[in-house]
Amino acid sequence: MDRAHASTPLSRCLRLVLGCAPLALVAHADVAAHAGEAFSVSSTTMHDGGRVATAQVFNKGGCDGGNRSPQLTWHNAPAGTRSFAITMFDPDAPGPGWWHWAVADIPARVTALPENASASGELKPLGAVEARNDFDADGYGGPCPPPGKPHRYVITVYALSIDRLGIPQGRPAALFDHEIAGSRLGSAQLTVTYGR
Repeated sequence: MDRAHASTPLSRCLRLVLGCAPLALVAHADVAAHAGEAFSVSSTTMHDGGRVATAQVFNKGGCDGGNRSPQLTWHNAPAGTRSFAITMFDPDAPGPGWWHWAVADIPARVTALPENASASGELKPLGAVEARNDFDADGYGGPCPPPGKPHRYVITVYALSIDRLGIPQGRPAALFDHEIAGSRLGSAQLTVTYGR
């Protein structure tokens, strides 16, 4: 055998260790990067700081929208997450604000909802439950502020430490919000505006 291709146990070991070291460092850096990333939410139908599209606007009370719940995708949920909940709230409405949507008991394996998941029935097979919004209807009710200054709509995805909130479908959204607070591991938000 040619001496150039011969190897001793020590040289094989060194080549193995040195050859693998960069890969080990890359893998470690990748894990560290993911571990440091914050819980976040994004949407193909709504963009943080943007204006609500007509498809998501309410379809009564002088508003002529599609009343379709937004598409949402979330990433990097905290360790120990067992379920998710979502709320949409208008802090600029008179009084205590206005609840547009609350849904809970979304399994931890789910990391996205399609557009119109509320009305399409796609939440039911997941075992998710929706609250009664302030339009007095179960599920999503889009923005429809009075004419004047645009309102903000805060969409929040919550990572929860429990599988189920234990609240039946159709209870008030404010009750969902209260129960979510006691089991929250983390949250991610996006804020959009709408006016007419």
